[in-house]
Amino acid sequence: MPDIDTSDPLSLASSLTSRNVLSGTKNTTTQFSVVVPTLNEADNIDPLLTSLFALDLPPDHFEVIFADDGSSDGTPDKVRAWKEKANVRLVERREKPDLTASILAGVAIARSNVIVVMDADLSHPPDRLTAVVGPVLNGSHDIAVGSRYVPGGGTEGWPLHRQWLSRVGGWLARPICDVNDATSGFFAVRKDLIATIAEHARGYKILLELLVAGQGKIRAVEVPICFRDRTRGTSKLSFSHQWTYLQRLITLAGGTVTASTAGKFAMVGLCGVIVDTLLFQILVVYETGLAQAHIVSFFVAATVNYSLNSKWSFREHHAGYLSWDQFSRFLMIGVFALLLRGGVLALLVYGWHVPAGLAIFPAIAATAVVNYLGSAFYVFPVTKNPPTLDMRWRIASVGVVAFTLLLRLIYLGQAQLIPDEAYYWNYAQHMDLSFVDHPPMVAWLIWLGTSIFGDNEFGVRIMAFICSLVTMGYLYALTLNLYDKSTAMRTMLLLSILPISFVHGMLMTPDAPLLAAWAATLYYMERALIAGRSSAWLGIGIAFGLGILSKYTLGLLGFTALLFMILDPTSRRWLLRPHPYLAATLALLLFSPVIIWNNEHQWASFLFQIQRAGGIGNQFSVHHLLLYMIILLTPVGFLAAVLALLSNGNHDSDQYARRRRLFVSIFAGMPLAIFLLLSLFGSPKFHWTTPVWLALLPTMAWMIGRADDLRSVVIYLRAAWKPTIMVSIFAYAFVLHYVVLGVPGVPYPSFMRHYFWHETTREVEHIVEDVRRQSGKEPIIVGMSKWSVATSLSFYNHGENSMDIRSRNMFGQQSGAMYDFWSPPQLPTNRPIILVGMKRDHLRHDQLGNDLATMLDQPGPIMYRAIIRDNKKLRGLYYRIAQGYIGK
Repeated sequence: MPDIDTSDPLSLASSLTSRNVLSGTKNTTTQFSVVVPTLNEADNIDPLLTSLFALDLPPDHFEVIFADDGSSDGTPDKVRAWKEKANVRLVERREKPDLTASILAGVAIARSNVIVVMDADLSHPPDRLTAVVGPVLNGSHDIAVGSRYVPGGGTEGWPLHRQWLSRVGGWLARPICDVNDATSGFFAVRKDLIATIAEHARGYKILLELLVAGQGKIRAVEVPICFRDRTRGTSKLSFSHQWTYLQRLITLAGGTVTASTAGKFAMVGLCGVIVDTLLFQILVVYETGLAQAHIVSFFVAATVNYSLNSKWSFREHHAGYLSWDQFSRFLMIGVFALLLRGGVLALLVYGWHVPAGLAIFPAIAATAVVNYLGSAFYVFPVTKNPPTLDMRWRIASVGVVAFTLLLRLIYLGQAQLIPDEAYYWNYAQHMDLSFVDHPPMVAWLIWLGTSIFGDNEFGVRIMAFICSLVTMGYLYALTLNLYDKSTAMRTMLLLSILPISFVHGMLMTPDAPLLAAWAATLYYMERALIAGRSSAWLGIGIAFGLGILSKYTLGLLGFTALLFMILDPTSRRWLLRPHPYLAATLALLLFSPVIIWNNEHQWASFLFQIQRAGGIGNQFSVHHLLLYMIILLTPVGFLAAVLALLSNGNHDSDQYARRRRLFVSIFAGMPLAIFLLLSLFGSPKFHWTTPVWLALLPTMAWMIGRADDLRSVVIYLRAAWKPTIMVSIFAYAFVLHYVVLGVPGVPYPSFMRHYFWHETTREVEHIVEDVRRQSGKEPIIVGMSKWSVATSLSFYNHGENSMDIRSRNMFGQQSGAMYDFWSPPQLPTNRPIILVGMKRDHLRHDQLGNDLATMLDQPGPIMYRAIIRDNKKLRGLYYRIAQGYIGK
């Protein structure tokens, strides 16, 4: 919401008087009514009214209405004493004290069409009255909020815990309204909007009711105020008020949460915990395996819970019989909770070494929250006065984003590294200014993460998770600038469930920082080129420099920005100003470590990238590129992206909308066109287009909310997004559970030979120990791949049983990427050589080459070992042992 400066009281008074004179009315016409709810505020009545009527406003231009809630300290008498000397009125309620009801009682007798609500305790500064009421009086806005949380606002004299409670209350309300201070009690509003509040509204935050009721229809502005803690009387805020606020907040968001349902749900949950725990303990005792034990016990307990919840806990909201639609929803939420629970169990049992019998309790507690919120919002939602479609998308966005972030965070340290991640971890063990096949950012981030959390999966990946949060933050801000808050929230939803972002928010590869830098560059580009802010060029220089330190692909945005400035007349002026050139200089300065490294290594990295671009083949591969796009975006996401990209923008009615459309089209279309051009002559890598789609996600999210677009394909897309979201979440959760704990009855396929390096390394260590014992010499382990085997073994080789691990480049025949720099070819040695491969073919003579077969001393046969965990085969290991290395 925009801020507003303090209105001049003299100007406001003059304008009101002039309006009355021109209209021929007397200047005694009431322009606005100040409604002040009270409960035992006798000591504050005189100071408040004295301050209000001391304002430089004609006293008859506003009235003050006190709505008393049954005060016992003489507050009504204090108010009556003012009735003869000022425009003061009193309404007394005899019902149970309720702030919202009190305000509505005061509004009911108001003589004006503009209402101002403020507290009686002087915490709301009376001198800001004109500033707050001004935007509503002049017709520019429907609601003006006296806000503590915009520039110029603040609080004074509040204890820290009250400040935090207020902040948390505001944060919780942010998903369902568009102001920073939704819990403010000082605001002005048109009287007719009060009628939009639901009849069953209650609690102490009527502003929230107004904002939600008018969502998307009202014009709201926040006016900075300084909130001061009361100096007289006592605060009426209690735990019951906070609980009522939380209940009402959830109800407005579409959830069915009451003290009754929460209590019943807790009792039913306790029954489920007993069933779950007992069955889990029995299955663990009989050694069925952790995965099977927790899956079976969960589904038995979930079935019991559903029957009791549908017939008792949520009975007041539904018919009480088993609806198959509701059961399918409950089952879906249950599966999500189950797969999340598997990660919690793995973390506790495998990571923290907690006994399984004890670990089940926090695992049950963690997933109970998912079950309860899923039941309240999705299985048994509000059916009377349900929220709008826009509101439902907002709440769905919050739930999906929160669940996917939690899912990633829990499994972050439990899923083993893939070989690519282990390779980049080896970068961090050989820190340098750059590397031959990638810039250094991925190594620097892994070094930072492992320095804090240690050389484990969590330490390697935590910076990928943080990069994903940075990506979300910048893309949210970009969407907010291009469209609105609802669209921004839907963009976060898409970002959290599409493979382009979920995978790279989980795995630590160069694409993780690339996505963060790409989103940041897009944001600053929009601020500079569309909003015209010269300061944004500093952000562009930093983001662009960090981006090309992550991956050279971000350089495409430089050419894209140049093309936009040429095509957009408004942005063309930047070509004659120093800002873009200074930004480019800053980016080049940040990129200087890579230049220095290349200068010291015969430009190896640049030559490698040129060879890679020229080595993608010479065959037509557009169909492959399209298939990769569909996988990265899902079929529904790909169709939505095509529509967003091809939208011609004829509906755009103003210049800003047309420039916005051009920005999206150029910044998504230009990089995509380059990849399409490359695919005409070769086969690009699977993930190359990943960052390109960030520019289109805001428009894709905007299209979801366009209920007025009745094209059949758009209607299909809106309907298809919901199952796509559910299937995507299930797929991610299932895969993570599958690779960490497994799924009973589902074997691991052959391509898992690229995974489970932790168990494989233990087996290799046993082989090494046998060779040491038999030969009395320290063997050399050679991973027979470019770098996958060697790096994976290196990461998981911890403790006292340290191994001398090399890549295939030690024989001087084939490249080992960075191993060419880390461990050059081996001189002849009589130390035993253990060749390790993922496939039998990797160790055959015809695969090794005739020269290598003669360079090994007495190479033995290819041998195989099955890698087993919990009586289940994970993968296979192929190896052969030679007595030494003769050399060329």
